[in-house]
Amino acid sequence: MPTYRYKAVSQSGELLEGEMVCASREAAVARLQELGHIPLHAEEATGRHGRWRRRRLDTARFTRDLATLLRAGLPLDRALEMQVELAEDKTSVGVLSGLLEDVRGGSALADAMMARGDVFGRFQVSMVRAAEAGGALDAVLARLADFIEQFQELKTSVKAALVYPAILIVVTVLSLLVLLVYVVPQFTTLFEEIGQTLPLPTRVVIGVAEFLRDWGWALLALPLAAVFILQRARRNPAFRRRWDDWMLDLPLIGDLVLKIQVSIFARTLGTLLSSGVPLLGALAIVRDTLTNRVLAESVDRLIDNVREGAGLAAP
Repeated sequence: MPTYRYKAVSQSGELLEGEMVCASREAAVARLQELGHIPLHAEEATGRHGRWRRRRLDTARFTRDLATLLRAGLPLDRALEMQVELAEDKTSVGVLSGLLEDVRGGSALADAMMARGDVFGRFQVSMVRAAEAGGALDAVLARLADFIEQFQELKTSVKAALVYPAILIVVTVLSLLVLLVYVVPQFTTLFEEIGQTLPLPTRVVIGVAEFLRDWGWALLALPLAAVFILQRARRNPAFRRRWDDWMLDLPLIGDLVLKIQVSIFARTLGTLLSSGVPLLGALAIVRDTLTNRVLAESVDRLIDNVREGAGLAAP
């Protein structure tokens, strides 16, 4: 049976670490609960150095662990202190130590998170602020962890769906390059020896092969130059809007972009509303989570209609 490394909290609030041999992760968690401990992590041992060390704070894991510790009855500062002890890299230790210092200094958790905007987004800060106002921090943190994990799964599934088409495109382009650069020139010599006039399609293929042979280096540089120019142009708001509008009009890609953005809109808005964030404030936060400017402008119009009392469904 595999060996699982675990981290748990005892009934006295002590942090426990160790290993146990169990048939599955669920069995390890159940065993810890039978011993009266609160399990935080139970992961299969993967070698001497354990699993891959993150260089950024895993916000989903942070919120999940913090919710578990608060639900167990630990005060916020002690729960954050245990998070510092659980951290596995210097970056996470620095962020969590800063949160702990601010909270012990009298700051609310939401204010401490807002001061670290490069780690915690506006969405997370707003949910925590609403939870602190409503006195349900542990429940909202658990809901926030669910949201972050679902959003990460969405990104992973989209990337996985695009891998196969990308591989097909790359293989197709490489195959055409091999044919045009190496195979066609060998037939060109044969055609010249025959001395007959070649059909137009054949002459076009030979011309393309000769162009690639002489100017192939330029074609390799063009995509890099195009990406650089596009990145700079997208900083212009007017161009960015035209680009996003064009993306929505593309066949297949536009439909995929629209579905992803609508999914983000619905899931984010639902999570914020269920956490006690007012509708207008939630819509403003949702607008900032959308990467497509055309759809973000639609949310702006929606906010104006809701502010005027038109409700949410009709606008």
